[in-house]
Amino acid sequence: MITALTVAVGLVAAIAGPRPATAATVTASVNASASKPLLLSMLQDLDLGTVTLGPGVWSNATVSLSQAGVLTCSSANIICSGATLVAQYNVQGSNQQVVRISVPNVTLVNQSDSTKTLVLTTDKPASVTLTNSGAPGTDFSIGGSVTLSSTTTVGTYAGTFNVTADYQ
Repeated sequence: MITALTVAVGLVAAIAGPRPATAATVTASVNASASKPLLLSMLQDLDLGTVTLGPGVWSNATVSLSQAGVLTCSSANIICSGATLVAQYNVQGSNQQVVRISVPNVTLVNQSDSTKTLVLTTDKPASVTLTNSGAPGTDFSIGGSVTLSSTTTVGTYAGTFNVTADYQ
């Protein structure tokens, strides 16, 4: 009788099967942010003006044009003259978003002798905050500086650079 009872209890347990586990629920927050695509436009090229090299042997004279358009010639060995222009750009996108500005340094090539170069170190904003959505956008300027010496080859130096704008 004990054997029949054990088999009967075993059959009832097998038919009933294991009890299903109770489900667990967790709530998660979801956020989505939509931004307008950035539109970057060039408004004006960069021009450091004319630099006249002085006599003698010297080095490390710097010509710089700040983002604000202030021209500085760091040495009595050079004379800076002529019209200067900062490069100007306009960026459009979503209001109050911060946009990171990237500009590499530039190799300028002497247009009379392509073996002679100068390096333009750019002066750019790290970022700009868009003050409106879409047009008219936010303008920003880029300046730069070059280092000259008494051995700098005379001539017109030119180059190009890429400006990149990304949302932060």
